[in-house]
This record gives sequence, C-alpha cells and structure tokens, in this order.
Amino acid sequence: MVVRAVAVGCGAYLPERILTNDDIAKTLDTSDAWISQRTGIKQRHIAAEGELTSDLGVKAALAALAAAGRGPEALDMIVCATSTPDETFPSTATQVQAKLGCTRGAAFDVQAVCSGFVYALSVANNFIRTQEAERVLVIGAETFSRILDWEDRGTCVLFGDGAGALLLEAAEGRGDSSDRGILSTHLYSDGRHRDALYVDGGPSSTGTVGKLRMSGKEVFRHAVVRMAEAIDAALAENNLAPGDLDWLVPHQANSRIINAMGRRLNLKDEQVVVTVDRHANTSAASIPLALAEAVGDGRIKRGDLILMEAMGGGFTWGSALLRW
Repeated sequence: MVVRAVAVGCGAYLPERILTNDDIAKTLDTSDAWISQRTGIKQRHIAAEGELTSDLGVKAALAALAAAGRGPEALDMIVCATSTPDETFPSTATQVQAKLGCTRGAAFDVQAVCSGFVYALSVANNFIRTQEAERVLVIGAETFSRILDWEDRGTCVLFGDGAGALLLEAAEGRGDSSDRGILSTHLYSDGRHRDALYVDGGPSSTGTVGKLRMSGKEVFRHAVVRMAEAIDAALAENNLAPGDLDWLVPHQANSRIINAMGRRLNLKDEQVVVTVDRHANTSAASIPLALAEAVGDGRIKRGDLILMEAMGGGFTWGSALLRW
C-alpha cells in the first residue's frame, strides 16, 4: 500500500466585474473579432479596487472546504501559487491562513507563473506522500490586471483575475494507476527564455512592481512542444495511453494551444475543459478554475482520470495526472 494525495473538494472565485473585448476596444485599437480569432477570449474578470489576491484565494478556499465538508481548522498546510502576491512579503498564503482563521500548520507561496498550480500540486503531493502533512489546501490565485500595460494590446487583452482551490487528503492506495488521487507530477524549467515572458520590475532590479512583457510567437512555439513533452512523461510514468484519459484540464492561455493539445491526445472536444473564452488567462488560477467548473457542473465524476498541463514564464512547464 502507498499513501496518495486524494482530491476531496475544489472551489473557485471570480471577481464581479466583467471586462469584455468590446469594453477594451473603447480605449484601445483592437476589436472583439481581432481578440477572439487569435485567442478565443471573449471576456475576463477584473478584481475590484482594494480586492487583494489573498481575498480571491480565501473565497476559493472556503468553497473548496465547503465542498469537502471540512473546516479551516482541519488544514495542515496551505500552498498558494501566485505571481501577483499582496505584498513582497509576507506570503499571500499566510494572509489566506490568517483570514481563514487557521492558527496551526504551515503556509507558503510557490511562484512558477502559469505553471504555478501544477508546481504547487507537486509540492503538496510530496508532503502528503511522505506523511509530513495529512490535509493540504492548494490554491492558485492571481490579480494579473495589476501588472498589465493597458496600452499594450498584445498583452492586456490576454489576462484576467481569479482564484481556484483544491483540497487534498491522505488516503491509502494500491500504488498503481487505478488509485484515486495524484498519480504523478512532472516539473520542468529553462531560464534561458526569460525575455520571452517576464515582468520588467522587481524589488532587487528596479524597486518597482513593473509590467508584463511578452513575445507571443516565441511563447506559442515553445508551449506546444514543451507541454506535449510533459504530457508524454505523465502517460509514460503511469503506463497509460491517451485513450485512458477521461479529461484534459489545461492551462487556459489560448484556444489554439488548447485545441492543439486535445488533438494530439485524440480527445473529443467535449473531453477538453475550456474556460479561456470567459476567464481569459488567469495564470496559476486557470487550471483550478477550470477544474472547479467541470466538477461543479457534474462533468467530472469520481474515478475519472484527469490530465493537467501548463507552461509559464521562466520558462516553466509541467503536468499532473489525477484520478478524481
């Protein structure tokens, strides 16, 4: 028998304000058709003034805890994936911890940009499998609207704000791919491509927050190749074939990339969870937001095999296999 990190509840939160492509076109030289055709995005959610990343994370966390029938006092650890923390320090995770009323265990952030949730899942999985924690809350939360250059139509139309959370609990498994829980995670990075996707500021460099900068074509080219490698690694590790998958829950960056991954796996359109049209790219929050939607509406059922994959600035990329 082995210890598995089993998913027992997930939750999501999206800010109330919706910004459509037409709204952006009122102040920028762009159009709904231009954005939609290139990205698949129709709208995004924007955090309200004074609404912090930790506030989004708390609301997603409470939804995940409620779905699992657990209270905050049950948590041993909170791992928050974010690239838009409330402050340079303390970590956003500790602020979520405080707002939830947790007074024990550990809380810390993981920063891997759009791959952050997969990275955080891997961290939580290892703490549970080594029996250093029994119950871990994994959160992806972002307020990317705060680091966008709203005069750059090549980037500002792509991103939005939101948060998703997944509660993991230790459970015994057989040690094969029929187990419920996280079967494996696969993490990668290559810092040589920093200039393709980065924020031009930071405490050590400029003393400012900075704005997001991106070379879209280079990111797209690497994303298709790198995420395919991560997918292959996950299937090979578990002696599985694409036909064994029930769902692909990908990072929601661009509809063309999502469609390419689905075709590569020979999945039907309805087996690929897509929220990019309504959420845009919410970075580390995109996978848990999509997962929460598909679980909440009943598409994903107990026993289903789910593949998650992402790529982000750094470059970072990775995949995770989870049986619900």
